[in-house]
Amino acid sequence: MSTPDIDAGEQRLHPLSWLFVLLQQARQFFIPLVLLVFFGQRGDREDGYAHLASLAALGVLVAISVLQYLTYRYRLGPDAIHIRSGLLERSWRDIPYARIHNVALHQSVLHRLFGVAEVRLESAGGARPEAQMRVLRLDRALALEQRVRHGTRASVDTAAPDAPTREPASRTLLGLPIPEVIRLGLVSNRGMVVVAAAFGVLYQAFPERSVTRFIADNGEVAYRYVHQLHPGMAATAVAAVLLLVLLLLAMRALSVVLALVQYYGFRLSETERRLTVERGLLTRIRTSTTRRRIQAWTLREGFLHRCLHRRRLQVDTAASQQHDDHGRAFRDVAPIATPQACDALIADLLPHVAWPPAQWTPVPRANGWRLALPSLWLLPVAAMASWHVGPWIWLLLAWWPWSLFAAYRQVARMGWSVDGERVVVRGGWWDRWWRMAELDKLQSLQLSRSPLDRLCGTASLWLDTAGASGAVPPLRLRLLPLAQAEALYAQLGARLARRRLRW
Repeated sequence: MSTPDIDAGEQRLHPLSWLFVLLQQARQFFIPLVLLVFFGQRGDREDGYAHLASLAALGVLVAISVLQYLTYRYRLGPDAIHIRSGLLERSWRDIPYARIHNVALHQSVLHRLFGVAEVRLESAGGARPEAQMRVLRLDRALALEQRVRHGTRASVDTAAPDAPTREPASRTLLGLPIPEVIRLGLVSNRGMVVVAAAFGVLYQAFPERSVTRFIADNGEVAYRYVHQLHPGMAATAVAAVLLLVLLLLAMRALSVVLALVQYYGFRLSETERRLTVERGLLTRIRTSTTRRRIQAWTLREGFLHRCLHRRRLQVDTAASQQHDDHGRAFRDVAPIATPQACDALIADLLPHVAWPPAQWTPVPRANGWRLALPSLWLLPVAAMASWHVGPWIWLLLAWWPWSLFAAYRQVARMGWSVDGERVVVRGGWWDRWWRMAELDKLQSLQLSRSPLDRLCGTASLWLDTAGASGAVPPLRLRLLPLAQAEALYAQLGARLARRRLRW
């Protein structure tokens, strides 16, 4: 396949781009249109008006999609991409290549059928992508990604005419075979999330009275059927346990299917210090960013991860938290991998950073009881419910000893490590995590003290990086003695004042 001429002045989107824009917009109005056509019919006359309104809305969407295709132009310059769009309200936008943090290529089944791709260019600022092109021919999309990677005109432009062109060397850092993707489905809760979301949608789509009546009627029928069988208490308990086990197995099977759809063919590669992730069975997603755009690292290890001797490695970029639309952001470096593979990835991508830390500074365990305070809400709940349910509701308070035990176990694992290059925080007990950021990526420090901190003589130290807004877990040091927190705050503040921010 010949290389497309991406420098031939202003260029249009793919001729079928209006169709994909129409499908994207129609998806947002699909449910209102269905409700208007099928549930808004009260007579022949109203039925005709409903169909006319639907046709008018569809015509408006088609007109908007065609106008967007006719008025959208882009041009690739030596240092930036230039975009102009709009008919009545025109806009011109210049996006320097050096400011683009993430290039995401999205291909659904329909995209792959027509050989096109949707391109998203993301930077560190703004609530939306800098540019979203629906759609480009696939070879043009890949050429655009390569231009952003180089940042300037390719060296072939200045080379001799007979000089052979060489593609930059690419190396694979991690690939997930099908057994690993199946393990990823087993340790995830995607099936439960999808079922809960589907139940919520159905509950909102139908009247509340109809849903309640359906559940009550079918529940009564099931109760009568079981009552006619005259099972004993032991048989009923066994049947309930078996039903619960089957439900959990079905959830895990659904999680495995979703993992195969989303992460089939996962490949993490590096080309000229630019990391690229490709994944997906039906919808292929290709997203890339440079090493220096990574702001923080998060290593996770749940209970099921430990059973399978696996971990999950994620990164934060300045654009990932703001533009994470349907999982297209560059985030999962290793959705699932062995602890040794995760450590090797960190050591490879951050060769100047010592990992794992040789020594951890623990958090004093004396204030561990504070982590169990949120579970005290069970006390007023039990007090109010005892009037209607009876004294058995007080059994909920049996959760408090377990919460206290889990709190002290969690504090026993909490710790932090700071050296000349990075700061690392660890926490969790049942679900363990490690969070790390280079000192050159820290944007601000904050020392905070709640009323309970002032009472107990402790403080919390918050460390902020670009794109870390709302990150879970946060980069935070909790329950530190005040003197230790103030000394660490002064130490890190002095280091940050002498270092240059890299993002």
